[in-house]
Amino acid sequence: MAESAPELDEIAEARAALGDRIVTTPLTRCAGLEELIGNGTRLSAKLEILQRTGTFKARGALTVVNSLSDAERRAGITAVSAGNHAIATAFAARAAGTHAKVVMIASANRMRVEACRAYGADVVTAADAHAAFELVDRIREDEGRYFVHPFDGPLIATGTGAIGVEICEQAADFDAVVVAVGGGGLIGGLSNALKKLRPGVEVIGVEAEGADSMRRSFVAGEPVALDKVDTIADSLGAPFAMPYSFELCRKNVDRIVLVSDDDLRSAMGILMTRMKLAVEPACAAPVAAVLGPLRESLSGKHAVLVFCGSNIDWASFQAQARIA
Repeated sequence: MAESAPELDEIAEARAALGDRIVTTPLTRCAGLEELIGNGTRLSAKLEILQRTGTFKARGALTVVNSLSDAERRAGITAVSAGNHAIATAFAARAAGTHAKVVMIASANRMRVEACRAYGADVVTAADAHAAFELVDRIREDEGRYFVHPFDGPLIATGTGAIGVEICEQAADFDAVVVAVGGGGLIGGLSNALKKLRPGVEVIGVEAEGADSMRRSFVAGEPVALDKVDTIADSLGAPFAMPYSFELCRKNVDRIVLVSDDDLRSAMGILMTRMKLAVEPACAAPVAAVLGPLRESLSGKHAVLVFCGSNIDWASFQAQARIA
């Protein structure tokens, strides 16, 4: 990794600079889920669904934009996203006094598109993730906008590192943290901070079966790209891993498990019935994991589940969730 991992003092300084533009999200006990599992596992949830813009993405985007020079802010920023990072970038642009042009996948939820526009961003669309990255490259070159990467780089990791710090401040003892994985920006930054503070805690990533770029990268020993992304969890649909976030994850993430779309649908329904939360598939991934591949290994332990965020409308939730 050419650039070093953020140190705790850098994470603290960057978080302080954001002030109340970013909120410290609560950590809460998941009693309903514990009752459902019934094997002595204690579960807590870090509620990034209550972060500004509805997801953790605001932390990294605003950390990046906060670092820009006056000239870079005048030129504006750009980003590519299925939705949540685009919303966060639009928010960061408004909060920092610049302007954003974001590239979104054509299939992006209309609520997310309108949320970007509500923050003042120009929105352009591309057919799929690969085409979206090509388009954002052209915007960067033609318009001179600063590219706010959706998951890679030290500033993104600095922003998401604050989540790891907050968990350690909010929970006296815990054995594992379970985190959904898209490109690795969340789990990479969080795990870097967490391992510095609680090196004995296990960090477990959860990927969708149809979007397992990080798991494949772990197997290959280097970042790899997927031929296609095929999952209902569009927020986890990064088509490739990137060097910086991959190296952070390889150093600090203990293991990665996979969940199916059916697992995600069921977990969405369980979160509605047990915790009264209507969330998008990505947010339900840690719950799918503790109900499935992690059920036995976490028995009797205390696990913190990171509810990464949720921007979903009711019609989409009804179409995707499976409620027993």
